[in-house]
Amino acid sequence: MASLKFLDPPPPATRDKAAFELLRVWVAEQGQHVSLRSGVWEDPFAWGIVLADLARHIVNAEAIAKKDLDRDAYLERLLEGFNAEIESPTDEPEGEIQ
Repeated sequence: MASLKFLDPPPPATRDKAAFELLRVWVAEQGQHVSLRSGVWEDPFAWGIVLADLARHIVNAEAIAKKDLDRDAYLERLLEGFNAEIESPTDEPEGEIQ
């Protein structure tokens, strides 16, 4: 079971010996911090699929938590936030490759 600080990997990730973590996002020091595995795909289109799938997972999780959630409206609002941040970033990504 996950603690309040860490999430458990999904069951298939624990069963599959070839599984690997792709992305981790933390909220710390009043900001967002990301660890990601680069070089997984040559075509950035694949990252677009990951982001779209992630958006749907977020909607599904929120729908479980809020039974009367309008999934389409929630996804639309999520995409509004995504597009606003793409068009006018609130900060610049920084970091290093390890």
